Amino acid sequence: MDPVIKIAFWAIVFIGAHLVVTSSWVRPRLVAAMGEQPYRGLFSLLAFVTLIPLVVVFAYNKHAGPLLWTLRDFEAVRWLSWVLMVAALVLLVAGLMTPSPVAIGGSPDARARGVLKLTRHPSFVAFALFGFAHMLMNGFVGDVIFFGTFPVLGILGGWHQDSRKLASLGESYRRFVEVTSFFPGLALISGKQHWQSSDTPWTALGASAVLTVALVLLHPMLFGGAPLG
Repeated sequence: MDPVIKIAFWAIVFIGAHLVVTSSWVRPRLVAAMGEQPYRGLFSLLAFVTLIPLVVVFAYNKHAGPLLWTLRDFEAVRWLSWVLMVAALVLLVAGLMTPSPVAIGGSPDARARGVLKLTRHPSFVAFALFGFAHMLMNGFVGDVIFFGTFPVLGILGGWHQDSRKLASLGESYRRFVEVTSFFPGLALISGKQHWQSSDTPWTALGASAVLTVALVLLHPMLFGGAPLG
């Protein structure tokens, strides 16, 4: 099978599995049949067993297919890629540290604070930024499909989660959606939210700095090539 087709196949399986299993048609039936905790375990397992083949196929077929663009020699683009990656790490860590009504065990009446004032889906936005950062530096068709999987998952996943939570939580989540934004910074620009010094995720910023250094040092060993390559 053509390497690009193999990458595309597993990318579709990975995204499709997430959307199907968490859909408003499938999820309630699975939860009713097995319970909430077993469902979460099943979802985690499914995410794992669909991601691993995608990563393995890509690892053996890097830079497959025609070259669509080459931006590595542009210093400004390289800096942009790094900014996107650092932002992704900050959002991911800060999102894990900030209670949200969409998180497991989160309160449906939770108010936006910290990173949630920037985006109500920090983890999904982090996935998207990670993908975009690597797409800039990897212009082969196979690379674009692999790294493009993460923005697609981030955008569709955020939209899908909003729809599901609106249906399950009702008015409390609707109020949360009305005063926040999916697109980073839009709620702040529109005046729906106001950033305060207490909202700055200092711990997440520190942890992200450590992760960035670790990524630079370990990337060649773990993934081969330079970071973002």
